Amino acid sequence: MEESSMQINALVIDAADPERLAAFWSELLGRPVVGRMGPYVWLQRERGLGLGFQRSDEPKSGKNRMHFDVTSPNPTAEQQRVEALGGRRLEEYATGGFLVMADPEGNEFCIIPEGPFELDDEGCADYLS
Repeated sequence: MEESSMQINALVIDAADPERLAAFWSELLGRPVVGRMGPYVWLQRERGLGLGFQRSDEPKSGKNRMHFDVTSPNPTAEQQRVEALGGRRLEEYATGGFLVMADPEGNEFCIIPEGPFELDDEGCADYLS
């Protein structure tokens, strides 16, 4: 395979209220809001990767085609913090064994353990059992 000079620079999330969503993710990830430009609100870069929120008039519909996996030494303890910040657990995904959460606008993300965990042949995780 040929080496590419392209790299992912930033992930941008459409948001009805970019300030609110940026505040949620800022608190969750410990990355302060560092900029605002036009319809965008940006969090501090970490390891070269930017995270931004862009105002969008279209509401989220359906399941995300891409989602974040965030790590924690104790995923179940983080669930309470996410809920206190305005997120919620998505019980409809519980049978997969992953801790699937949604931010205040319904964007899905998983909280996974920092270390390795097992998946069965169906792709179900075991870290919540």
